[in-house]
Amino acid sequence: MTEPLGSMRRFAGKVVAITGAASGIGAATATRFAAEGARLALCDLAGDRLAAFAEGLALAPADLFLKAVDVADGAAVEAFVEAAAAALGGLDVLVNNAGIGCFGHVDEITPEAWRKTMAVDLDAVFFGCRAALPHLRRSRGAIVNTASISGQLADAGLVAYNVAKAGVINLTRNLAVDHAADGIRANCICPGGVGTPMLTAHMRDAAIMAEYERLVPLGRVGTPEEMAAAITFLASADAAYITGVALTVDGGVTAQTGQPNFDRLYRERDWDKKILARKP
Repeated sequence: MTEPLGSMRRFAGKVVAITGAASGIGAATATRFAAEGARLALCDLAGDRLAAFAEGLALAPADLFLKAVDVADGAAVEAFVEAAAAALGGLDVLVNNAGIGCFGHVDEITPEAWRKTMAVDLDAVFFGCRAALPHLRRSRGAIVNTASISGQLADAGLVAYNVAKAGVINLTRNLAVDHAADGIRANCICPGGVGTPMLTAHMRDAAIMAEYERLVPLGRVGTPEEMAAAITFLASADAAYITGVALTVDGGVTAQTGQPNFDRLYRERDWDKKILARKP
């Protein structure tokens, strides 16, 4: 039987830093950690939206640190982690969650779009972990990264995103191996489709939703709260002997074959022309 939200206090007094925390998985994760007693350091590109979200967490000012951060800037990510640890007196958990999508084939996406995707989805994880490691050594803490089933398998038309998320998975494994002796655990979750702002714009298209319902054994996309439950589990003492794991949370998609063919669905609607014409 699942414990009701707030009935567990696994993170009482612990300091948790989360990137991409203003919406989607990040916001749900922040809410779950707060309900379990954590003190939070949150960052997001949308500083105003982050502040508005944080008002609902009901945390004392001394237990909350907020910062507007563009995670594509590695120095800014490192500065956030350092400022968070200084403001809250240390760091016990780092959740690297911020991410963006990128549509197009290798010969279609621009070098700028490729680099932006790598900077946000992969490089930011590297810089965040590098800054967090000295603090996590002292606390014998944990890292949880948001990867994707798109880092385990390939999606049509999502080459940059696939490559970046694959990098997150193996970076997580290396962190687990290299820093086990420091008492640091590192794991990642690999969501399938989740009802976040990055996906909901497409969910209004009945054909795309029908594709999900056809391909996902559980018959629906996941919720941010379900991803948050997996993240907090991996960060908790309940997972004390788990490190280097890429935990798939996809409603059974990768138990069979394939995701929706975004390449075909976008091109049938001529979305490819609009998306590929955008500047990163």
